Amino acid sequence: MFKYLVIVSPLGFLYGSAGAFLSPENLVGRSGAKFPPDAATLAGLFFSENKRNEIAPHEKLKHDLFVTGPFWAKQENPENFYVPLPRHRIIENEEKDDEWKLNTQRQWERDPAKRDIEAEYRWQSIDSWKRKTTNIRKNREMGRAPWEYVSFLHPQMKLNERHVLPEDGLFLENAVQLDDDFCLVYLSSYPLKDGWYRFGGEGHLVEIICQDIQPDSSIHELLHPENKIKYACALITPGVWGSNHLSYRYPKHPDFPKTGIKMLTDKAIPYRYRSRGRLGRGRYAVPPGTVYVFKKPLDKTWWEFPEDWFPREGFPLKHLGCGLCLPVEIDGVAKGE
Repeated sequence: MFKYLVIVSPLGFLYGSAGAFLSPENLVGRSGAKFPPDAATLAGLFFSENKRNEIAPHEKLKHDLFVTGPFWAKQENPENFYVPLPRHRIIENEEKDDEWKLNTQRQWERDPAKRDIEAEYRWQSIDSWKRKTTNIRKNREMGRAPWEYVSFLHPQMKLNERHVLPEDGLFLENAVQLDDDFCLVYLSSYPLKDGWYRFGGEGHLVEIICQDIQPDSSIHELLHPENKIKYACALITPGVWGSNHLSYRYPKHPDFPKTGIKMLTDKAIPYRYRSRGRLGRGRYAVPPGTVYVFKKPLDKTWWEFPEDWFPREGFPLKHLGCGLCLPVEIDGVAKGE
C-alpha cells in the first residue's frame, strides 16, 4: 500500500505547461496549460535522487515504487487532502446540490426539480469521501483549486548567445501561482528525504516533506484490503486503459467485468509522461471523477487490479497510480440493482 504523503510546497511560481510559440495560428494564452505536475514527475524525481542518495537498489525501486496524485491540501492539515469530486455528485454552491442515480431500468437520471443545478465544485476532502453530497455541501467539505495561471511572454534565446532568434522569437510560458496556505500532495510507497528539490518541467524550486500515512487516516481506510469495491467506484486519478496503441474507457483484459457496465464521465484528456528522459507514448485518459457501476460485485481494491489491466511502457502504468479508484455508494446500485 501507499505508506507516505509527499507534500510539495512551491517556493514561488511553478511550471504550468510546455509553453507555446506565438504565431498567427497560435495566439491562445492558455493553449498549453497543464497543472499540477502528474505522478510521473514525482517518480522521475525519485529515480533522479536515487542516483545521488540511494533510496533503494535501482531494480528494487523500479519494481516496488508506486506513486499517485496529484492532490492538494491546506498546509495545516495535509492528511485531509482534496481529491476530484465523483461525477455523480453535483454541488453548485453552499445552498444547492444534486446527485445522479440509476433508475430501475439502469438508466442515469436526476431529480427533475434540480435539473438547473450545475457543478461549480470539482474537489472534495478525502475525509468526506463516504458522506452524502448534501452533507459535503453543508459541511463545506468541497473546494476549488487553489492555484491560478500567470502568463509570461519572453523571447527564446539562442543556446550560446543572449540574442532572440530572428524567427518565432516570442515564447509564452504558463506559470502557476499556488496560494501560500496550500500545498500539493502525492502518495508514495517510498519516502523522499525532506528538503528542497527541482520539480516540474523547468525545475522550479519546491520544498518537499514526507509524512507517514497514519493507520487511522481516511486514505488508509479507503485503500485497506478489507474495503473492497463492490458495485461502484470513482477515479481520483486519470485512467489509462487498453493496449500500448489504443486507449479505451475501461480495461480491455478478458478478466475485467465489462458486461453491463455503466459510466458517468467527461471527455477524455491527453496523457503523456517522461520515461528515462524520453516522452512516453501519447494516449488519452479517462478523466478523474469518472464513475463506474458494475452489474456484479468487483470485490477488489485498486491494489488488487492485475497489472495486465494497465498498458506498459517498460513497466505497468499502475506504478504511476493510473486509474486509482475508491468505492462509492450511488442510489439504485447499493444492492446491485
